[in-house]
Amino acid sequence: MNLLELQHVSKHFAHVEVLRDVCLRFEPGTVSAIVGDNGAGKSTLLKILAGIHAPAEGTITFNDSAITNLSADARRARGIEMVYQDLALAAQQDVVTNLFMGREQTSIFGLLKRRSMRRLAQAKMEELGINLPSLQQPVGQLSGGQQQAVAIARALLFSPQVLLLDEPTAALAVREVERVLDLIRQQRAAKRIVILVSHRLNDVLAVSDRIIVLKHGRVAADDPAQSVSLSQVVEKIVS
Repeated sequence: MNLLELQHVSKHFAHVEVLRDVCLRFEPGTVSAIVGDNGAGKSTLLKILAGIHAPAEGTITFNDSAITNLSADARRARGIEMVYQDLALAAQQDVVTNLFMGREQTSIFGLLKRRSMRRLAQAKMEELGINLPSLQQPVGQLSGGQQQAVAIARALLFSPQVLLLDEPTAALAVREVERVLDLIRQQRAAKRIVILVSHRLNDVLAVSDRIIVLKHGRVAADDPAQSVSLSQVVEKIVS
């Protein structure tokens, strides 16, 4: 089983302690939501899992191998992908270019294999049920929900085992939110580990198997989603 595990992870920036003694374990085929007030350490925890930040203390293991000291690129090669809150898309570039950014296919002469990339992009979009006007359209011309779908599709293009999502439904219209939640459910069905940070608690309860509450950098609660109500989650966050 492809387990992702944190043991006694702590992190500080200068004199500010952001995470303290975090111990968590994530299993395939589950959606785990990390919630908490602003400054609770949610996004920092995701970035530590992605390899953007290094923990000050503690260890991270994946598939029984230590990955604590691996870079973000090395973790991507191991199958850990993150979709950032700002999406990190190139607005003036088309969908295909964004999907393969940093992983372009080239010939032995160093030329881009545009036709092959376009075919793979189309296949991935069809697999995920994402409908866009054109794969040649600049992503900056797409709606917020469509851009979020492109960012998720980019993370899924090379079949990762772990998907980290930072506020994937923030600022989206209701219909667009539901499409993104459907994409998350698909990843659970595909037996991936999905870890979701979100302030939108209704979305969290709609899609998650587990609710983890961070408070002042510590795990304050870790409950099966079906065992807690919205008001109970709010109480755990603010109490």
